[in-house]
Amino acid sequence: MASSVAAAARRLLVHRHRHGHLLPKCRQLSSSSAADGLDDGGGGRVKIFDRDLKRRHRDRAAWAMREADGFVDAVAENLLDRLEDCRKAFPSALCLGGSAGAVRRLLRGRGGIDKLIMMDMSSDMVRKWRESENTTEEGPETHFVVGDEEFLPIKESSQDLIISCLGLHWTNDLPGAMIQCRLALKPDGLFLAAILGGETLKELRIACTIAQMEREGGISPRMSPLAQVRDAGNLLTRAGFTLPGVDVDKYTVKYNSALELVEHLRAMGETNALFQRNPVLKRDTALATAAIYQSMFGLEDGSIPATFQVIYMTGWREHPSQQKAKSRGSATISFSDIQKQFGPNEN
Repeated sequence: MASSVAAAARRLLVHRHRHGHLLPKCRQLSSSSAADGLDDGGGGRVKIFDRDLKRRHRDRAAWAMREADGFVDAVAENLLDRLEDCRKAFPSALCLGGSAGAVRRLLRGRGGIDKLIMMDMSSDMVRKWRESENTTEEGPETHFVVGDEEFLPIKESSQDLIISCLGLHWTNDLPGAMIQCRLALKPDGLFLAAILGGETLKELRIACTIAQMEREGGISPRMSPLAQVRDAGNLLTRAGFTLPGVDVDKYTVKYNSALELVEHLRAMGETNALFQRNPVLKRDTALATAAIYQSMFGLEDGSIPATFQVIYMTGWREHPSQQKAKSRGSATISFSDIQKQFGPNEN
């Protein structure tokens, strides 16, 4: 078993992997500077993620990403579908990091966007987008900005729409980043975001944990804990958005091997960026992880499944025209009166 896995590993190091196949629907994964993860700027603010390392991951992803990715495209399409439920148009829009390239490609006139700003912390990623933009004249007027979601370089009240597809879960202060997005929106502006949830890559986490326990006698942080957003609705409210909406979907993607899964994660820029992490995964542990993954979760056709949980969030910047909840005690009819009118509930 180990020899066959090792042989597969050698082949996969040489050859490009085929795309994973998207199955029907059924934070983040992760890849040091300050060992203690403290903000060098003072104030003692704890940092979970190494943003400089994440920027390098994005640089690598700019040249490793696939032209069409079934999983990424499915998430982007689902996010953009929410624009079709809105009666208003959004002339100016900002698209943040993550899978912004897929959002731009799949926009297809939705939202009535005339001017689009695409922003990423990676200059290589922005350069890649700009080169892709030069190959087509379709779509809105597009501008490109190198910037960090943690320090949004966008004027206050300047955008009608902000979209973030699979990017914000890598921020150290997610509520703070969302507050900056709200401030950048015009009154009655819309915020759309998709982030990876805590069930993401549960199979890989299990296999890696067992392999580390068997080969190393312990485990080290390899998966991002920040993805476990337990109350996204409360997160939107904390950030000051009105009319918050949250949906959760699960996607299962099939891969030929665990190594193919890892290559896909690298192409998406989704490898480990935790400050406190073991930067080296031993070869024996990696091979054991692949073998355990195949043994525990392998399908009849020889492939392995990987779960991605996606949390979709919708929020608006406050505006007088929006619906507002009635104040407590303002009801004009009681539940007892309703029961008398319609009769008791037999259930």
